[in-house]
Amino acid sequence: MEKLLSWAEFEAVDLRVGTILAAEDFPKAKNPAYQLRIDFGEEIGILKSSAQITAHYSKAELIGKQVVAVVNFPKKQIANFMSECLVTGFADENGDIILTSVDKAVPNGAKLK
Repeated sequence: MEKLLSWAEFEAVDLRVGTILAAEDFPKAKNPAYQLRIDFGEEIGILKSSAQITAHYSKAELIGKQVVAVVNFPKKQIANFMSECLVTGFADENGDIILTSVDKAVPNGAKLK
């Protein structure tokens, strides 16, 4: 197990659900990735993210999928793209990422509680 966090540290991480609106190839990324546009609702809006999820997901199947992302990290430059949030997931036995998602629809921008 990693370092134990205080409750305040956990609460500082803003995990929200959003719906993927667009997924595009990202040929300039070092590792295979997509550029995503994700709708986090009225309060946060639409954010962009680079995600190395090409092993398990086609661009078409990502559209409309609700995912969990960290929305309060600083923006990060990845090649010629500015990533504005971190989409979360878990590595499978090969190290390929399986997205963290919800099993029933919730409002975009809903915060993890």
